[in-house]
Amino acid sequence: MNASRTNATDSNVLDLIRPDLRGFGGYKSARTETLRGDVWLNANESAWSNPADAGALCQRYPEPQPMALRAALADLYGCAAEQLLIGRGSDEAIDLLVRALCVPGRDGVVISSPVFGMYAVSARLQDAPLIDVPLRDTERGFEPDPDALVAAALANRARLVFLCSPTNPTGRACALEEIAGLAERLAGRALLVVDEAYVEFSDVPSATSLIARFPNLVVLRTLSKAHALAAARIGVAIAAKELIAVLRACQAPYPVPAPCAELALAGLAPAALAQTRERVAVVRRERARMRDALATLPGVRRVYPSQGNYLLVRFDDADRAFAALLSTGVVVRDQRAAPQLGDALRISIGSPEQNDRVLSALAVREAAA
Repeated sequence: MNASRTNATDSNVLDLIRPDLRGFGGYKSARTETLRGDVWLNANESAWSNPADAGALCQRYPEPQPMALRAALADLYGCAAEQLLIGRGSDEAIDLLVRALCVPGRDGVVISSPVFGMYAVSARLQDAPLIDVPLRDTERGFEPDPDALVAAALANRARLVFLCSPTNPTGRACALEEIAGLAERLAGRALLVVDEAYVEFSDVPSATSLIARFPNLVVLRTLSKAHALAAARIGVAIAAKELIAVLRACQAPYPVPAPCAELALAGLAPAALAQTRERVAVVRRERARMRDALATLPGVRRVYPSQGNYLLVRFDDADRAFAALLSTGVVVRDQRAAPQLGDALRISIGSPEQNDRVLSALAVREAAA
């Protein structure tokens, strides 16, 4: 075990990058230069701010990786600033990873369905073979098959293995020992990407603590969910600094709009973070209440345990349940087109009042039936 762990630590993660991108410098924008001055005439910008831009936030191109925001995010996630790349939500990080590592038509991407659809979309856009190792529907909920994941990755020359934790839409979180075991077995062969969009709602801690041991591990985080900044589109990839540098070279010049960066910084101030923690606690309490209440409703076949801010629910008649909710103005996620989920809806945990509307609409549906 010790020798294996040493190999995982010593392996050069850059060997997994597409050969034609090794040493790629990317586009050098005006803001990547270290020049300083008070008359900026190097980026063909307007000399005047827009009349609607009272704070003059948008006159100049923004910092590609805003230093203050990067520092705040690194502090929040417990990593070094150079280990963190800010992008347009986690979606951009997923796309960058697939483009940077997968030679089109050759290097595969491993997923475990049912799962977030952007992994497959990014693979298709890159013409990267998609290998699906389905989750297993067990008494404990949907679980990944570690042995099958590793075997599929090695047999198909996969460069990326995506692991969503907590998994969207099924809700299970992977223990750190599971993630460490997978990263170790994939060392030198593939990157293990752990998407932690919902980890703030989970009892399981973040896998960022494992990055120092496993340079082939990437963790994705976002401000869209627990921090309520979905429209700001702030997501990050956290990984070995060498890999982050490669992803930055593959990124578009100005990925973080200045107004979004300022809003994110304000949302990471101590008072805002305290309120976020309070709201997360409410969601966790409501998640437990909703799971118990939904399980008692006639027509509900199963409510899966969840570590996210949502519940996956199987119905005897999912079409009728979806229509009943929609008729009262409640919109939930229809999962029936997803593998293994032909009778399921995903219900996000809202405010207590919103959750009561869900229960009321479903109860009325059953009474009417």
